[in-house]
Amino acid sequence: MDIPFNITKVSKEEYPVILAVWEASVRATHDFLKPGEIERLKPLILNQYLAMVTLACIRNEGDKIEGFVGVAEDKVEMLFVHPAAMGMGIGRALMEYAIHCLGVKKVDVNEDNGQAVAFYKYLGFEVAHRSPLDGEGNPYPILHLQYRN
Repeated sequence: MDIPFNITKVSKEEYPVILAVWEASVRATHDFLKPGEIERLKPLILNQYLAMVTLACIRNEGDKIEGFVGVAEDKVEMLFVHPAAMGMGIGRALMEYAIHCLGVKKVDVNEDNGQAVAFYKYLGFEVAHRSPLDGEGNPYPILHLQYRN
């Protein structure tokens, strides 16, 4: 495995930066969300969800975080890349790190996020099953993907 980026840990003090990357990425990729969903989720991400995962990130030459992955057990719980850095291989590098260094075998993805679904399938994930509602009971169908090596 040859990851062309330096992947580092994220400190709790960097959570506001991580949240900003998350928000920019979600605004660029999650056009299916209802108005107000992002604002509703921001405090949950910042104050609860980030502390529940192992976070790793890729930074640019200026030490600014460009993308991050959050892993719990053998599952990617979050993967977000700033829109200005999309298409540079950051998401793929973070996923390869998660698979090969953190033992990831699963990821959930919004069915309506076609670009992300295609990305995970390209990396070797396949749909294991589908849920009509997201983890909060909202009508955003989730695809549960399994890594097939």
